[in-house]
Amino acid sequence: MEFLGFERENGSVGIRNLITIIPSVVCASHAAKKIADQVPNSVCLTHPYGCGHFGADWRRIVHTLAGLGKNPNVYGSLVVGLGCENVTARVISQEIAKGGTPTEFIDIQKVGGTLKTIDKGIEIAKKWCEEADKLTRKSFGLEKLVLGLECGGSDATSGIIANPAVGVASDAIVKAGGTSILPEFIEWVGTEQELAKRCINPEDGELIIELVNTFTNEAQKQGYNMRMIAPGNIRGGLTTIEEKALGTVAKAGKAPIQGLITYGEKPPGQGLFLMVEPGLDVESMTGLAAAGAQLCTFTTGQGTPTGNAIMPVIKVTGNSETIKLMGDDIDLDATRIISGEETIESYGQKILEEIIAVANGKLTIAEKIGHQEFAIWRLPIMFNLAGLSEKFTRFFE
Repeated sequence: MEFLGFERENGSVGIRNLITIIPSVVCASHAAKKIADQVPNSVCLTHPYGCGHFGADWRRIVHTLAGLGKNPNVYGSLVVGLGCENVTARVISQEIAKGGTPTEFIDIQKVGGTLKTIDKGIEIAKKWCEEADKLTRKSFGLEKLVLGLECGGSDATSGIIANPAVGVASDAIVKAGGTSILPEFIEWVGTEQELAKRCINPEDGELIIELVNTFTNEAQKQGYNMRMIAPGNIRGGLTTIEEKALGTVAKAGKAPIQGLITYGEKPPGQGLFLMVEPGLDVESMTGLAAAGAQLCTFTTGQGTPTGNAIMPVIKVTGNSETIKLMGDDIDLDATRIISGEETIESYGQKILEEIIAVANGKLTIAEKIGHQEFAIWRLPIMFNLAGLSEKFTRFFE
């Protein structure tokens, strides 16, 4: 199977051809938004960060913003700074440039204020827009595809219907030489032993078990119970974290696990990778996009409207009530599996076909509506990172 995408100079392939306007600090958000408003096919990654960061937290913000700026779906990235922040526009732009994406930066204080910055930014972004318009889609194999695997608002149908069907599609992409990324390590609780058995490297399997156990115990010391599930999960028919976790990992199919990556880290190879980050939908999708995922499947039992500015998000549900109540936010109706009209395998093939259609340019519902939710996972201050061994702390740098 093949899809039609935009070839980048670094060898990656985009399924969208966007211009990103990235404020390096919240103070530059208004100017960045005004620039994006005036340039076709451009998106502004508005956020509340950029000042007062240090150490690992500073590196997390820079790494994530730069990762988004060099996602294959991006043709060019303009970074807009104020000029006095410690997450500087220059540093972010330099990191983006390392990935081969055209990039420039401007500082409001140096350009001469908001209005001059907007004019200068529009000039730069429109130049890229004209260049991007000249590109045409070409045919590529699925080995060029990186798929994010997200879920949220899970219920009893998620683990037995939507997630296993997505797992079929994920396996097909991996079998074809592509890549899938499963995030949300907090939701692996109860499945760590099974995940460990799937790792091609036994050390990664041991790390998964230690990671889950360490954070479960550390949370308990501080009064948190990581084995509790959300009230919405309970209303949806889930009973334990283990039940929820089994559904969560079903999205990853049965492929062997190639390794673990940090938040927003580009997978070092092809196949199935696990991303160490929490089960927070919007932060998770930001991490997937920063890691280079061109698109994402999002299974939801109870429904969610969220999307992503850079990475198309395909919503899948197996809940008939959600189709009735939130059908306008759902791309794929997997209730046909419950009715017996489809099997998990056959509907998994339909999900794969939808993934390819979206890769070819079909807009997801979240794209049509304009959902561009954005948040970065900050370092887990609830945990005592100082007490963790080096093999754990590398995931939080």
